[in-house]
Amino acid sequence: MTTASTYAVRGKLVFGTHLDDGTLVIENGRIASIQRGHASDGNLPDTVFDAHIVSPGLIDLQVNGAFGREANENPDDIDYISKNLVSTGCTAWLPTIVTAFADFYPPVFESWPRHNPDAGAVPLGFHLEGPFISREKKGAHRIECIDAASDELFDSWLEQDSIVLVTLAPEREGATDRIRRLVERGILVSLGHTNATYEQFIAGIDAGARKATHLYNTMPQIHHRTPGAMVATLVDERVTAGLIPDGIHSHPATVRLALKSKGVDGIAIVSDMMSACGLGPGTYTLATRDVTVDETSARLEDGTLAGSILTMDQALRNLVDWSDTTPAEALHMMTAVPARLLGDESRGRLVVGARADLAMFDASLHPTHTIVGGRTTWRAEAR
Repeated sequence: MTTASTYAVRGKLVFGTHLDDGTLVIENGRIASIQRGHASDGNLPDTVFDAHIVSPGLIDLQVNGAFGREANENPDDIDYISKNLVSTGCTAWLPTIVTAFADFYPPVFESWPRHNPDAGAVPLGFHLEGPFISREKKGAHRIECIDAASDELFDSWLEQDSIVLVTLAPEREGATDRIRRLVERGILVSLGHTNATYEQFIAGIDAGARKATHLYNTMPQIHHRTPGAMVATLVDERVTAGLIPDGIHSHPATVRLALKSKGVDGIAIVSDMMSACGLGPGTYTLATRDVTVDETSARLEDGTLAGSILTMDQALRNLVDWSDTTPAEALHMMTAVPARLLGDESRGRLVVGARADLAMFDASLHPTHTIVGGRTTWRAEAR
C-alpha cells in the first residue's frame, strides 16, 4: 500500500506521556507540521486519516522470530518478519540472535546488507543475546555454546556495523572490559542471563551498560541480604529495564512493582517473541531447539521458557489492564524509551522533522493503521 506524498493524520496524539487532540501533516516521509486541537478539513491536505490514538511507531528491541520465521542469516526471513510485524503497530525492531557457536555469526553479519529496508517494520541492527552469559542462568540458551565463547569471537564482533545491542552477564571474567569496548563502539550493552551479585551488576552499569535484559527472568531471586541483579535494576536510575508483560515472564503484580520502582522513563517494553508468535499452538524451533507452544507460552521440553508469543499491541493492552498505566504512558515505554536507548532521534516521538513512523489504534487499543517512513504498510480490515 502507498499513500500520497502529502497527507494528514488526525486523532489523539501521543506527546510524551500524554494524549492531546491534534493533527500531523506528513510530507515526503517526515512529520512536516503539527497542529494542536481540532483542525478543520479546509486547512488540511486532501487525504486525511482519522484514528482514536496516533502514536509513534512501536520499537521492539528483542525479536527472536515471528510468524513461522527466525531471526537468522537468511535475509528473506528477516524481511518476512518485517512485513508481518507492522500488523502489531511495530515499525522498527532488532532481530535477536540467541547464543550460538562462533561459526554461526559470520553468515549472519554478511547477510545484513541483503535485507530489504522497505519490507515493513525496519530492522535497525542485530541484538546479540549471548553467548557471553551465565551458565547458571542460561534459560533456553545452549550451555555448550556458552562454554565455547572466546575472546576471538568477541573481538570479531567489534568489526561489525550491524550490531546494535549485546546482552551479556557482568560477572563473567573479562565482562567489564568487554562492556567498555562495546560502549566505545557505540553499541548498547544490556545485562542479562546473569547470576550476578548486586555489586557485580552495579560494576557492569559503572562500566557503561545502560539496560537490563528481561527484568526478573534469568536473574537470581531476591533475598533481603543478597539483593542481586533484580534489585540493582530496580533501584539504579542509570539502567533501563527491559520488561515482558505477558503474564508468564512477568506476573501482573511484578509489572506493577517495576512501574512503581522505575517509572515509565525507566522501562522499555519488549516482546521477546519467537517463531511461533502469530501462529498458534504447536511445535516450533528456537536456534535449532524444539519449543512447545500452547495458548500462553513457549517452552523447552523441560518446561524452560523459550521466548514468548507476545505481540507489542497485546503488551500495550496488558499494561493498561493490569495497572493504572495510561495508554500514552504504555506507548511511551514502547517508543520514546527504546529510541532513547538506541540514540535514535528520528524515531519514537511526534515532533516536526521526525520520520513518519506511526501506529494508530482504536478505542480498544487494537492497531488500525501502520505507517513506516510515510508509507502505509498495513491497515486493519473493517470490523
